[in-house]
Amino acid sequence: MASSTPTFQELKRRLAARTQLAPVYLLHGEEGYYIDELVKDFEALVPEEERDFNLYVLYAPETGMDDVMEVCHRYPMMAERQVVIVKEAQAIRADQLNKLHSYIERPNPTTVLVIAVRGAQAKGKELLAAVKKNGVTFESKRLSEKNLVPAISDLIKEKGLNVDPKALSMLRDYIGADLARLYNEIGKLALILGQGAMVTPEAIERNIGISKDFNNFELVDAIVSRNAGKAFAIVEYFRNNPKNNPTVMTVSSLFNQFANLLVYHYTRDKTPAGYMDALGLRATWALRSYETAARNYNVRQTIEIISAIREFDTRSKGIGSRQNEYDLLKDLIFHILTARGIIG
Repeated sequence: MASSTPTFQELKRRLAARTQLAPVYLLHGEEGYYIDELVKDFEALVPEEERDFNLYVLYAPETGMDDVMEVCHRYPMMAERQVVIVKEAQAIRADQLNKLHSYIERPNPTTVLVIAVRGAQAKGKELLAAVKKNGVTFESKRLSEKNLVPAISDLIKEKGLNVDPKALSMLRDYIGADLARLYNEIGKLALILGQGAMVTPEAIERNIGISKDFNNFELVDAIVSRNAGKAFAIVEYFRNNPKNNPTVMTVSSLFNQFANLLVYHYTRDKTPAGYMDALGLRATWALRSYETAARNYNVRQTIEIISAIREFDTRSKGIGSRQNEYDLLKDLIFHILTARGIIG
């Protein structure tokens, strides 16, 4: 069979339907969460009462590849298929993994072999070529900053919920690309709120513990609208609650806002559609922040602010400064609010 490269959701649907099953699957890539979830789905292919004799979970560092192939050549006991899962395959050398290529060239049709290379890309050329010919490859990529909001939004919809724009930004800023926690927290919200409910900032504050009034979304909004009092009040809240409000997350939010604002300023197509395309936005509400920011910060000010954010990043790491990081953050915000557009 020719290899396919399905998405995470496509592969989950196939496994749930027990259709289009291939004899070999290679799961690899930096994002371990997707791989862990798919491994659970492969285990579920074998009914509970058959798992003692038709499900084999082997660990690559402890199991020779010859032993893996020997298990794969067996036939299932009173069942349609057996599932053989090789975990932690990233822990062995490529030449060891390549030994499996001889089996994959002529796989047992009643065995589903799953090779999980968690947190890394598979490097065995012979293995990759054999899977490409006779199996399915899934590459588990880390979410980029650009794709994070759409991914969170899709997950919320998948759980049968709707989401308020501010709530979506809160999840992005405080959970980020930690997919395991995202799935867990959104699943918890779905259970508590029920189908069709709206995920609001209040719901997040009540059930996840993120403040709806003192967070990075509100800080960026205060800076964009030049509300100095609100901005400095939020910094003081962060100072008093450092565990949930590390400055690295705050600076990332500020940098993204002003880096995107620079793109906004230089976008040639000055229509809403043009701006949304340039910024990679999917909803018009997300454009409003940049429209407000563009009125309050011109191009030269924006460039000066980006430079100040980079300087903060250096100083917060103790290079050239011994100030408390929240004092440095306060200084940064003062610099942003008073930027005159002096470059260099």
